Amino acid sequence: MHIAEGMLPATYAIGYSVVASGFVAAGIKSLSNKSKEIPMIKQLTGVMTAAIFLVSLLPIPVPITGTCSHPGGTPLGAILLGPWITALISMVALLFQALFFAHGGLTTLGANTLTMGVFGGLFGWILFWGMRRLKMNLFWAGFVAGTIGDITIYLGTSTQLALAIHGSHPIGEVFWFIFGAFLPTQAPLAVIEGLFTGFVLKYIAEHRPDILVMLRVLPKSALEVGQELHATAEGVN
Repeated sequence: MHIAEGMLPATYAIGYSVVASGFVAAGIKSLSNKSKEIPMIKQLTGVMTAAIFLVSLLPIPVPITGTCSHPGGTPLGAILLGPWITALISMVALLFQALFFAHGGLTTLGANTLTMGVFGGLFGWILFWGMRRLKMNLFWAGFVAGTIGDITIYLGTSTQLALAIHGSHPIGEVFWFIFGAFLPTQAPLAVIEGLFTGFVLKYIAEHRPDILVMLRVLPKSALEVGQELHATAEGVN
């Protein structure tokens, strides 16, 4: 979804940058507030930034569109750290990719931050908590959030490109053409990202539930249940 340098008209690039800067500012504020409550939040933010940087640096070029397909990682980031911090770390990851790998661009940094950090992160976060309210277990809630959150990134990129390059053609027609070009590569990647998101959450819940409790992904009662199970296992042994 990294839109290449020069693909967007200046007015669009500036507009996306202004909107993205609002979310990034909210991320800075959220990180500052959470660091007072959760001592290790900055370390976790650093780890997640590195993870998003790496997974989104594995591009599969998409012909015609001037962009590429790859996993996003931001739905998982938003579930663990919140959508605002995820917007911030997405911007940082995308900035380094643009500077050192020519992956994306500086003029398109705002647009790419919106799609990967805001669309993928915020919608993934909303989907996860929506599924949890419907009593879906942690793995499947993560799967839904990861899969659909990933696809949402490309819905956003397709919209941005359609608005920028549609010319005399209807915007809807150009949108579906671009989104259709993404789907053959992105659909299986989205399912893989959904499975990865679900399994990571399940693994942490089974081995370090205290982390999910600390991040308020799970209630404190989950930690108490885990302690009871651990005590029972020790008694049996």
